[in-house]
Amino acid sequence: MAYSTRSYARSYLSDRLPRGLRMLLIANVVVFLLQWATQGTRLDEVFNVLALQPIAVVRLGFVWQLATYMFLHGGVWHILWNMLALWMFGRELESTWGTRRFLQLYFFCGIGAGVFVVVANYLFGDPRVSTIGASGALYGILIASAILWPDRIIYFNFLFPIKMKWFVAIVGAIAFLGSFNPRSGVSDVAHLSGMLFGYVFLKMPRVHGFHPLEAFSGRYRAWKLARAKKRFQVYMRKQRSDRDPWVH
Repeated sequence: MAYSTRSYARSYLSDRLPRGLRMLLIANVVVFLLQWATQGTRLDEVFNVLALQPIAVVRLGFVWQLATYMFLHGGVWHILWNMLALWMFGRELESTWGTRRFLQLYFFCGIGAGVFVVVANYLFGDPRVSTIGASGALYGILIASAILWPDRIIYFNFLFPIKMKWFVAIVGAIAFLGSFNPRSGVSDVAHLSGMLFGYVFLKMPRVHGFHPLEAFSGRYRAWKLARAKKRFQVYMRKQRSDRDPWVH
């Protein structure tokens, strides 16, 4: 049986990089390259508006920052380690769950971590400090992997074999201890809250395929459909009223 090189390459890529994971990797890398290319220019200000700044979210209503901050990174090593972790632990999750649920987990944890960062900075820190990076979403992926495959062996620092549950416990403990040092330059609040939201996501009830996030998206689609239907009805009434004077 013969296969074309193109179809084989596409199949190989899909096996190694499922669709959702591939889109996230591409989006993060493209945004990082744009950040790097626009440093020192006026376009650099655009990325400042996309970073998560609690005071801008609360006082100016920049709520999109709760999602956009996840696609910004502070340097090559920052994005390299984040994307490596996303590939290592996200690939099997998406292969097991499917793209839709995997992306739900990713954004649920990332946005949830962003909300916690806003609250924590207002209560205990400086709301003018900006936060960037996908770590909140990634820590949600880590806790999900630890719950699903607790005894799987991974290699800590690529050298030391350790069970997944103990690896996640260690990185969680490091984040917890780091949260007592607000000047570390690392948002450990985002890490810890990402893990919390990952745990909540897995524990939310799924009855016969039902999931609260899927129900919300279903209601949103129904709302959009009803809105479009109402606009169409208004348009049709307007068309009829415009034609009425000419009807005899």
